Amino acid sequence: MKVITSQRELEDEQLVKLIDQEILRFGEVTFITIEQKVRLRKELYNSLRRLDVLQELVDDVTVTEIMINGAKNIFIERQGAITKCDQEFESDSRLQDVIQTIVSETNRIVNESSPIVDARLLDGSRVNVVLPPIALDGPILTIRKFPEKPITMEELIRLGALTPEVDTFLQTLVKAKYNIFISGGTGSGKTTFLNALSNYIPADERIITIEDSAELQIRSIANLVRLECRNVNVEGKNAITIRDLIKSSLRMRPDRIVVGEIRDSAAIDLLAAYNTGHDGSLSTGHANSVKDMLNRLEALVLQGVDMPVQAIRKQISSAIDIIVHLGRLRDKSRKVLEISEILEVSGEEIIVNPLYQFIMNEDKEAKELGKLERTKNGLISTEKLSRAGLQVLDNSEYDENYEYDENFNGELIRR
Repeated sequence: MKVITSQRELEDEQLVKLIDQEILRFGEVTFITIEQKVRLRKELYNSLRRLDVLQELVDDVTVTEIMINGAKNIFIERQGAITKCDQEFESDSRLQDVIQTIVSETNRIVNESSPIVDARLLDGSRVNVVLPPIALDGPILTIRKFPEKPITMEELIRLGALTPEVDTFLQTLVKAKYNIFISGGTGSGKTTFLNALSNYIPADERIITIEDSAELQIRSIANLVRLECRNVNVEGKNAITIRDLIKSSLRMRPDRIVVGEIRDSAAIDLLAAYNTGHDGSLSTGHANSVKDMLNRLEALVLQGVDMPVQAIRKQISSAIDIIVHLGRLRDKSRKVLEISEILEVSGEEIIVNPLYQFIMNEDKEAKELGKLERTKNGLISTEKLSRAGLQVLDNSEYDENYEYDENFNGELIRR
């Protein structure tokens, strides 16, 4: 079939007409069915104007993740299960062309001298690229897709990620301006949960979101400012980091600051913002448990500043009120595994008050793997609730029944 040249100078309708003409000519010498013609038309258009074989996967709403390990190995995730696709790119160079198309849409640069980049598709899907020589078997492209309509808490409850009681509890804390940090491993649903939780922010507040690559879909706030990092240019200059954006956001009169993910020394500025009157702020981070998240925050702060660990712990305990930890279970479901209150420092540890914990079902044959249950611990820090004129489930019987053990083991000890 004849190759169409200068196709970028054509309007979409003109290009489709030329494709149709070529298919008709091809059909005169080779018999093809109507279904094959329609398919050929779509594939040609996608290869010339869109993302080639990738476009069909991007358009498929059942696909949640696309993993490309070189031109001939494409894997997808559907409902938590990963399978290999029949589709493949004709060459690594063609795959690289598609990668450059994606990256250029977000004003990012990726090449041999700068082979790693984070970007996004026009629909908000998150993109990560790693090129040779770092990637040994060809270009690596990973796309995390997000639903067109953000998942709500009601849907998360229906999916079993949390209970209605926990939903009401978290809704009250958000309205009372508790600083909430969401932790979890890769693919545990942190961004989805952050989106859903953000819907409880009062609509009359001014919110500033800060992200490496814009993923959040907060639609309930009219006074919303969205900020995104910028990578270095070809000269290795003019980068705008999370730290830069957090500092700048403090001058924009925010009621709350929502940071997509903390993964470096930006933790310093995040804690500073939390401790300087920006209550009700939200953020996420990678960790395997609540305590691991606290340890990781310490390490991230130390990446950017040399200060006593004890001082860092006091900053963390003062800044963060609640940590919600998410996880992915063996049945591929995503659950809230723990909700803990962060209290002051005792000795050399930050005191953690577990409020809800996921209890695994000991019956191996049971349909449910477990259940998120309330602990006997009550919420101790209730000042923000009082100021907001709100309350959570009655915890008066618990508040005065705990003291801090001298041999602190990481949990509240019953008196």
